[in-house]
Amino acid sequence: MKMLVSLLALGMMATPALAATETFNDVSVLDVACSKKAAATADAHTKECALACEKSGFGIVTADNKFLKFDAEGNAKILAALKASDKTDHLRVNVSGDVKGDTIKVTSVKLL
Repeated sequence: MKMLVSLLALGMMATPALAATETFNDVSVLDVACSKKAAATADAHTKECALACEKSGFGIVTADNKFLKFDAEGNAKILAALKASDKTDHLRVNVSGDVKGDTIKVTSVKLL
């Protein structure tokens, strides 16, 4: 019986680690440095500024105006997409990943 209780307890502790992947479609992407001041007008934020502030990292503004920072892999993916794009503003993405706190561990990101 103790073994069963122990296994159930371990299973319950592991459940948060199995976070479901969330998908955010057609959301604004910003650099972290400009996230507070530009979130209200995210579509006006320029690619030029995002690339100038690339060292701060990137993230998205969700539908409920929450800013989620990308993990290192997500930063690398969006940086490559921004550099390859001819868009100058209205930087929108579809992104999927596991959200933990205010960070999203990006599994996929596509610049629209």
